[in-house]
Amino acid sequence: MTVTIRDVAKAAGVSITTVSRALNGYTDVNLDTKRKVLEVAERLNYHPSQVARSLVMNRTRTIGLLISDFNREPGGQYFMFDVLAGIHERLAAVGYDLTLVSTTTAQQRLVSYLDLCTEKRFDGVIVMGIRLDDPYVHEVVEAPLPSVVIDLPLISKHCAYVMTDNVNGARFAVRHLVERGHRKIGFVNGHQQAAVSQERRRGWEAACREQKIPFEEDWVYDADFTLQGGIRGLIELRARHKDMTAIFFASDLMAIGALQHCREQGIQVPQDLALVGFDNIDLTQFVTPTVSTIGQPRYEMGTTATELLLGMLDENKLPEGRMMSPELIVRETS
Repeated sequence: MTVTIRDVAKAAGVSITTVSRALNGYTDVNLDTKRKVLEVAERLNYHPSQVARSLVMNRTRTIGLLISDFNREPGGQYFMFDVLAGIHERLAAVGYDLTLVSTTTAQQRLVSYLDLCTEKRFDGVIVMGIRLDDPYVHEVVEAPLPSVVIDLPLISKHCAYVMTDNVNGARFAVRHLVERGHRKIGFVNGHQQAAVSQERRRGWEAACREQKIPFEEDWVYDADFTLQGGIRGLIELRARHKDMTAIFFASDLMAIGALQHCREQGIQVPQDLALVGFDNIDLTQFVTPTVSTIGQPRYEMGTTATELLLGMLDENKLPEGRMMSPELIVRETS
């Protein structure tokens, strides 16, 4: 089995970044640590590729777009396309190439983030869709390669992030429903290994607390950002709370799934049940009734992530976090 840089780091009791810097001759590595890393690398017969070594010194003008679980969650492309368009158009304008790489949690346990990126000869990386339980969460932060993460607030010496203000987005949704006279509001969230799920939950709870309406655990259903997840959440919450008059969904796709179920079951929207989604994907304007939602500036998230990465690469700017403003878009479902 091929020995990776992660194996060396584990055996030496140091981080992957320390191994990389020790093997590539950086002077900021303690001499004893460097000696230990070299000894472990020799004992394990680890040979860093020449590509990896050359990346430390050379530029390829190639940016990696690393997407975790690209194919696992149906419907994710509705969010990703506009972000990708923003990234591609900004990079093309300044002469950088873009390479798409898909990974999974299982693959991340076999190939380290740094090994993957250096083999691809990326000058920098934009990361999307990464889960909180993915191995790359920590490796992106530690790696010496300039990176920008979308939708996860990671920041370090070489890592920046871009995300929507999900907390306030959720608050906008709840306040809007309360202004329409709703007091019994359910919440269908995404999976718990998504940072945006945790933040939208915080926003929902904060708004319910401010408006003095129920926000106990049984008003929440954790789904998976899919059409079927929205349907399951709708059915479960209506079974728990017969008097519920509105539901906030953590994604438009889940709201559209619930809307389809309401149509099949003769539930009138918004007369019997009001719905609000999150994302403002194009489909929200073409279903009947049209879906109220919290809009994310997806294209601008892509261009902003690219600007942050180019700033680190070409202007030696320090990494920073950028929080994009959400927008309440009121349509027919509320």
